[in-house]
Amino acid sequence: MIHSRNRRLRVNESIRSLVRESILTTDDFVMPIFVMEGENQQEAIPSMPGIFRRSIDLTVKECKELFSLGVKSVNLYMKVSEHLKDNTGKEAWNKDGLMQQTIKAIKDAVPEMIVMPDVALDPYSIYGHDGIIENGKIVNDATNDALARMSVSHAEAGADIVAPSDMMDGRVLTIREALEENGFTDVGILSYSAKYASSFYGPFRSALDSAPKDSMEIPKDKKTYQMDFHNSREALNEVFKDIDEGADIIMIKPGLPYLDIVSKVREAIDLPIAVYNVSGEYAMVKAAAQNGWLDNDKTIIESLTCFKRAGADMIFTYFAKEAAMILNK
Repeated sequence: MIHSRNRRLRVNESIRSLVRESILTTDDFVMPIFVMEGENQQEAIPSMPGIFRRSIDLTVKECKELFSLGVKSVNLYMKVSEHLKDNTGKEAWNKDGLMQQTIKAIKDAVPEMIVMPDVALDPYSIYGHDGIIENGKIVNDATNDALARMSVSHAEAGADIVAPSDMMDGRVLTIREALEENGFTDVGILSYSAKYASSFYGPFRSALDSAPKDSMEIPKDKKTYQMDFHNSREALNEVFKDIDEGADIIMIKPGLPYLDIVSKVREAIDLPIAVYNVSGEYAMVKAAAQNGWLDNDKTIIESLTCFKRAGADMIFTYFAKEAAMILNK
């Protein structure tokens, strides 16, 4: 006779929800947003159905709608005009730049929205790399100085948390010291500690035109600074260093193919963990759903819940608005 029957706790939805271990809510979401120049402008991103580049006025409108749905955090990316790009990234700390104007506009319109601007030079670089290039190589320390200036500029504009995604060594400490020296002691740092050189970023790079340029004079990819996807122990090394340097939140990117990294980091640290459900993951689900191969809504919720089960506290996802609508419904 069987005395222990696991199925007793699966008999109906009420019981299943009572013993459920991982709960997904709109509080878990951070919505990445792409911003472009102009007014009343919106451009679809073909490889990311349902995602758009928007001018500041329409971005503000979108943020108001997101907040009304319960999505209280946004992550900002700029589509920078070609004539503003160079090898220094100086447009990134222009106090009147597109990013700075966007931060101010969102905070004025939705003061309680948490604004996390991306900190990296690739959208501002003529080479499409996250760092300054000298003699065919990405130089680390000069890039860190640029990232610190960028972060302070974001803080001055009203950013709540800066999110360095570049993977330069020591940049968290450089940014933290710059923020402290300029009086921004309450501005947090969400560090992309374990960001892998991944094939899943393709749609994002097309959205911002930020892929490395094809040239014999510069690295053809980002493998000299982003992590090797074969490695997992290395992720813990990166995470511990960023915590020592003053990171407040740890990011792991990409998401679904790297749930083992999320779980391993969760076991090792107590700080909040963010995970990025990246553009390629989004595109795959959308393509399959549009072809009728997957149920769109069920797949979205299952995928996002996987991140919570693995140990993430927050999820950067292009599904944020859609998932909020599903959960609210």
